[in-house]
Amino acid sequence: MLRCMPVPPSARRVKPSRYISVDIEADGPIPGPYSMLSLGAAVAGTQDADGFTAADPERLTFYRELRPISAEFVPEALAVSGLDRDRLRAEGAEPGVALAEFTDWVREVSAGAQPVMCGYPASYDWTFLYWYLIRFTGSSPFGHSGCLDMKTLYATKAGLPLRAVAKGTMPRHLLSKRRHTHHALDDAIEQAELFANLMRWPGRPAPGPVPD
Repeated sequence: MLRCMPVPPSARRVKPSRYISVDIEADGPIPGPYSMLSLGAAVAGTQDADGFTAADPERLTFYRELRPISAEFVPEALAVSGLDRDRLRAEGAEPGVALAEFTDWVREVSAGAQPVMCGYPASYDWTFLYWYLIRFTGSSPFGHSGCLDMKTLYATKAGLPLRAVAKGTMPRHLLSKRRHTHHALDDAIEQAELFANLMRWPGRPAPGPVPD
């Protein structure tokens, strides 16, 4: 467990955060005109008033492949995932069923805590995930803002501008040893390990004062 600085008693009354690494694969840039084709998630760890405790990211996971919701797609985006839209039209889960199952899973693995989605970067995955949750289930187990961007977390700890950050710029000890495969569950597990490493990392020390 990563120990934090002492916190006031009021902070100890707040529920812990249960961080869930999420990765999605889609066939275009935005939901609605385009489709989320797969959804992977892995519990990354828990943060409470005493600090952060990493989880085994392979222990609590979720994965579904979804039926496309439109005929539109961007071939280059589809090629990244390697998923077959024709197969998914026949075999993919109905989005309403898959997202209801995901919501139930999030609530189950977050019992006693508040779930927080984390992603790298979170913006793309969160856009699809939140839209699908609201469109097909009417609510989100993460609320409307329960997401954390790992790219921003690293930039803040490293003291770097956000747009200067890429995985290739990070110290190797922070990165997962797993390959980034563009399979949603593989990548959710990989990024859960990255998240745990970032949470444990104290960051780069601030530069000292400039001499007169």
